[in-house]
Amino acid sequence: MSLITRFATAALLSLSTALPGLAQEGTFNISVGFISSDPIPDPRAGYNGWMSNQTGVTETLMGIDYELNLYPRLAESIEQTAPTTWRVTLRDGLTFHDGTALTAQAVVDAITPISDEAHPGHNKRIANLLDLASISTEGDAVVVFETNSPNAAFSWTLSEPGIAILGAPSDDYPINGTGPYVFQEAIPEQLYRVTANGDYRLGAPGFEEVRVVRIPDPGASALAFEAGEVDMVINYPETDFARIQETGALGFAAPTARLYFYTVNAASGPMANPLIRRAVSAAIDRDGIVQAALSGVGGVPAGTVYPSGMGWAADIDPVYDPALSEKLLAEAGAVKDGGTWMLDGAPLEIDIVTYSSRATLAPTAELTQAFLQAIGVKANISVGEYGASNDAIAAGDADLFLQAWVTTPQGDPGAVLETLLKSSGGSNAGGYNNPALDQLLDDGRTTFDQEARAVIYDKVQDIIASEAAMIPVFHVSQTNVAHAGLAGYAVHPTETYWITHETKLTE
Repeated sequence: MSLITRFATAALLSLSTALPGLAQEGTFNISVGFISSDPIPDPRAGYNGWMSNQTGVTETLMGIDYELNLYPRLAESIEQTAPTTWRVTLRDGLTFHDGTALTAQAVVDAITPISDEAHPGHNKRIANLLDLASISTEGDAVVVFETNSPNAAFSWTLSEPGIAILGAPSDDYPINGTGPYVFQEAIPEQLYRVTANGDYRLGAPGFEEVRVVRIPDPGASALAFEAGEVDMVINYPETDFARIQETGALGFAAPTARLYFYTVNAASGPMANPLIRRAVSAAIDRDGIVQAALSGVGGVPAGTVYPSGMGWAADIDPVYDPALSEKLLAEAGAVKDGGTWMLDGAPLEIDIVTYSSRATLAPTAELTQAFLQAIGVKANISVGEYGASNDAIAAGDADLFLQAWVTTPQGDPGAVLETLLKSSGGSNAGGYNNPALDQLLDDGRTTFDQEARAVIYDKVQDIIASEAAMIPVFHVSQTNVAHAGLAGYAVHPTETYWITHETKLTE
């Protein structure tokens, strides 16, 4: 028995033990690589809101459609009445899963804990995006938001899945949302289970129950799909995507705003030198990675943060130039000796960390390793869990952290870059610090003219490219598979929407 087969068998045995009767009438089973470790994952904490939004448990005041346009969701409308004042009018007749009315005060009660460090729903990342001075009500249907400073991204921010509108929790409704499905239970790092909300305002959901199960190894999830243990796989291995469709499975592949990129250790080690960062970037054959790692499924070599055709992308082409790479290494003070680049009397080595839950990450790191070794730079790879990799780059124990993020999860260009690259960013694990970039990101938040904002974010991308503040590799199409008959589903460019009330099996 092969290693992957043993892994898959163990995973499925564990799964069937925890989840008796996995495949049953009216139940739809989805395999993913990550599930929260929280027994009751508060949607406001961490990234828990993605799962509750994806499974239709929670909804937000604003939403992002499949063309990355902003639209009112639980809100009927939103208007800016002053530079720092936003009035949100709620739709009529909204109710939570427990039957209580969704009022303006309920919205206040749901959002206020995000900024409260003592509350389990506290989320520093989202609190920074909101930047609230106050939140209040005007009657039962209007919520008034006051921000500390003008924030052009505010209406977009309200589509962030973590800003889930929740009612008061109870034993029966520990996550009391408004969506087409009702949260039932979570087994930490194993299961997220929801059931149909028969009173959903837009119509009855297509499934009696949806179970999201964690199978962290992509190969094991593919075997589980073929064995009939799961009905859908999110992020199916690209290398097997064409073949599995020949068996009658449905394949869903569409461009997303997800960027595969390297966070650089800008605080210590060789990558603290912008010349070496640029040299590493120029050594990477992005087109070669796309062809080898994506197996023809689709992807675009990335010269900048945002994907072409989805707005905000500056005109910056990816650069693959080994000669330029070696020139930059020499400018950085490195010396080539017998085919190996030496820095400060020792071989130049780059330590790369990444995680295993996305099938393309490891081969992308391996190809990067090969490209660096081709010019005489040794690279080491460690593949583990996301948290361990993030800790390694933050502690200075790694030089590059290969990640995959959606760069416009709220449709706006500023949020992710503020998180990843601003000196105070909550996910700036590499310690990049550039006051000029910080100022531009602040300007992007406070400039309401869209053409002027585009100019600002072009300048931001120019700085990122010139300093290799992060190293974009490619934008990818998400590849998902499902059993025949699934209708009412499409890949969303932000990846934060999966199951709607219209998603169902037709046979």
